[in-house]
Amino acid sequence: MARSSNRKLQFFVNGTRQDYNGDGDQPLLWHLRDQLRLTGTKFGCGTGLCGACTVHVEGKPARACVVNMGSLAGKRVTTVEGLAGKDALHPVQQAWREANVPQCGYCQAGQMMAAAALVAGNSAPDDAAIDEALRGNLCRCGTYARIRVAVKRAAELSRANSGKSTGRTS
Repeated sequence: MARSSNRKLQFFVNGTRQDYNGDGDQPLLWHLRDQLRLTGTKFGCGTGLCGACTVHVEGKPARACVVNMGSLAGKRVTTVEGLAGKDALHPVQQAWREANVPQCGYCQAGQMMAAAALVAGNSAPDDAAIDEALRGNLCRCGTYARIRVAVKRAAELSRANSGKSTGRTS
């Protein structure tokens, strides 16, 4: 008889408690997209190599296509939909808009999530830090130069906002 991997757990997505009772081996990506209808997180490769599905788990970038639901008990997940505050865009989202980064846009949610994690931990990233943090996030359109400009601008905006209470955690 096959072993059942059903799990019952609670976790948080964009600050809202979620009750999950299902296959513990199901990738987080499909729960976000199919059950929660949070479609900003994209399916790219299904093996964690392209970065299109990048979210934050406990504030750190993670590939939602390879994070199993069973590993999320009590954890906080932030998607691109959860980056913005109630009254303002996240600095990364604002910088992306200012720099006109997206071309096709497919990879952008993952790029922004990786950039948000970088900026949260590095208030003045240089080109090498940006390249390292976004190394696993592929852009088929080749907007890497605009992405780098936007990450630097997001760091500037974050520094300018550092004394303000934004309510954002990522």
